[in-house]
Amino acid sequence: MARMRAGDVVLLTTAASVQFLRPIFVRVIRELPERHTYDGWVWIEGYELNAAGDAVARRELYVMRGGVRCQAQPIASTKATRRRPVRRGPVRVG
Repeated sequence: MARMRAGDVVLLTTAASVQFLRPIFVRVIRELPERHTYDGWVWIEGYELNAAGDAVARRELYVMRGGVRCQAQPIASTKATRRRPVRRGPVRVG
């Protein structure tokens, strides 16, 4: 994979690093080229995405560039949760 750019959504599996036994989707903020790494490895900063495509955690990740898979969007899970409007009743003060 070529250099990752801000906004790219990538899938990280064990091909990218053994730490991803459970694959995750990440929206890239930027690569961190100032951190020196082994050849073929890179530090990236990004947001981990849930099944609905919402950012749930900001992370810095050390990955093998060849194992990173670019995605159009995260694959929606069949169990993806939808936000329901919260019904609020009157509040008594005092």
